[in-house]
Amino acid sequence: EAIVAAMRAHPQVQKMVCRALVNVCFGTDGAALARKQRAAVAGAIEAIVASMRAHSQVEDVQKMGCWALRNVCFCTDAAGHARSQRAAEAGTVEAIVAAMRAHPQVQKMVCRALVNVCFGTDGAALARKQ
Repeated sequence: EAIVAAMRAHPQVQKMVCRALVNVCFGTDGAALARKQRAAVAGAIEAIVASMRAHSQVEDVQKMGCWALRNVCFCTDAAGHARSQRAAEAGTVEAIVAAMRAHPQVQKMVCRALVNVCFGTDGAALARKQ
């Protein structure tokens, strides 16, 4: 919650706040999954997308934003799929594609974020891939 609040209150620290989310949401053990879910419930996905849109010309914000989205959305359980759907509804796919177009140097991280947001075989995942 504190990280998301910092993103909203201090636009000048977007890169570092995204980096903090990268670290907080890293991992696949039970504690990591709980942190990912807590971040999503706190509005991290929407805050990351807003940051990427507001700072579209800042390569480091785009890279860290994609990395943070990658970590928040990574998981194969129902909660992970729900986070990916939430990300899609927040405009994540569009923000990631814009980063890809504007900053060729971040292609690798952009692709990793897209994989995690679009992962799955259910109807919602198939729609995200469209």
